[in-house]
Amino acid sequence: MGDEPIIVADTAHGPARIFAAGLATGTALLAIAVFCAVNGYGGLALMVLIAAAIGLGLVYRSMPASVPRLPSFHRTSPNPDRDAFRTGAAALIDAARRRRKVPTLLRLDIDRVRAISGPQGREAHDLALRHVAALLDDELPRSALVARLEGDRFAAVMAFAPGDAARVERIVDRLAVRLVQPIRRDGMEVQASVTFGLARDTGQESLDTLLRQADMALTASAQGTGGQPWFTPEIERALGDRAAFVAALRAGIERGEIVPHFDPQVDLGNGRLVGFEVLARWHHPERGILPTREFLGIAEETGLICDLSLAVMRQAFAAARDWDPSLKLAINLSATQFQDAWLAQKIIKILTETGFPAHRVEVEITERALLADLPLAQSIVASLKNQGIGLALDDFGTGYSSLAHLRALPFDRIKIDRTYVQAMGADAERAAIVQAIVQLGDSLNLPTTAEGVTDADLAERLRVLGCVQAQGALYGEPMALPDIRRLLAERHLLSRAVVTPGPGLTSPRLAG
Repeated sequence: MGDEPIIVADTAHGPARIFAAGLATGTALLAIAVFCAVNGYGGLALMVLIAAAIGLGLVYRSMPASVPRLPSFHRTSPNPDRDAFRTGAAALIDAARRRRKVPTLLRLDIDRVRAISGPQGREAHDLALRHVAALLDDELPRSALVARLEGDRFAAVMAFAPGDAARVERIVDRLAVRLVQPIRRDGMEVQASVTFGLARDTGQESLDTLLRQADMALTASAQGTGGQPWFTPEIERALGDRAAFVAALRAGIERGEIVPHFDPQVDLGNGRLVGFEVLARWHHPERGILPTREFLGIAEETGLICDLSLAVMRQAFAAARDWDPSLKLAINLSATQFQDAWLAQKIIKILTETGFPAHRVEVEITERALLADLPLAQSIVASLKNQGIGLALDDFGTGYSSLAHLRALPFDRIKIDRTYVQAMGADAERAAIVQAIVQLGDSLNLPTTAEGVTDADLAERLRVLGCVQAQGALYGEPMALPDIRRLLAERHLLSRAVVTPGPGLTSPRLAG
């Protein structure tokens, strides 16, 4: 790993801040201790002397004189600061440039800690922090300067020969391989998920610039850009565009630009319209109508999905109050929303304020919503079911497709993913999977809905198999509210009854 020593500093530790202020030698430490003693700070003087003895006698190893020495700590603290790391890193960068080396900054984030067995919470988290610090100590060059800066974020500064970026990449690869392994210690087993970001000096960047660039590379890596997590100008431009898109989406939600479109759902037995799946569309002021796929991912990553979903839900419920009582609305809820313990109460509040009957609502969730916190998901679903709201398992056939998940919650329906439905004619294996899902639904007394039905032959084949409902291009594309109202009027499915809205609505019905 190299001949020079690694200096690992946890900047949360108090003495590290003193050492980092320029006390690079034992003489300087002694001077501070004498100053404290002369001025009546005997206790502090003793602490500095003890720290100096320990630091110089046990922790310090040989190192270029131009790099400030920091004590080696692997402790965790809730309130670290950057002072110690900044002092040492700036000096290391200057020294590397003088030796015609390329300073490189590595950022590492612990994204998530999952306790597989043993204690949960802080103990598992601290174990993960100690493990990451130990691996950095083991894998990074001995000349590197490493610190835990804030929370779950680590940083390291290293110097390499020009053109030796592959060495840095090999280090990151080794760290990545070792960090995906479960951590077992003291009766605990913990799994940590980490992300890396790298930035190299071109001879002009300040430490702040390198930190910012490594942060951007880390962000891009977390978004799944693939490849080695080096900063590039393209990453900066992409993140700038993304930030502008997020700001526009947030403003669009507030201005009511995200509106519901309605995808018809039909009974395969008699061809009768039974309801609609509510889908979000963004009426963008410059780009026109954007489909869900263009903004849903970003909405989930940024947490905007919660406000977006509730806004679309409110519009859909208000619009459908005067529709025929036989028509139901299917609402998609994301896995991110199921991390909100108040989700059920928010939905019930919207139902109350819009006057829309709960028994005409069916929420659709994917299996991913069950993975993060199953007890919380069960609590949310129980509250919704108590109001009469139905529950459908969406996109069944993809992901885990576990029977255990079907039994974990009181589902009322299974929805078969469109990728299987549309491949039935050309792929015998996928056709067999669709048949198996329908039979599974029958055995559990759960009706099935097929997504992505494009032609009458496919609809007939699904009907013969026993599938109960279908939706897709055969029955029309998702429609805006004015088009839906015209369709319902033609079929005499608009109710004459006027429902008095609850608080928050100013008109008895929302016309298209």
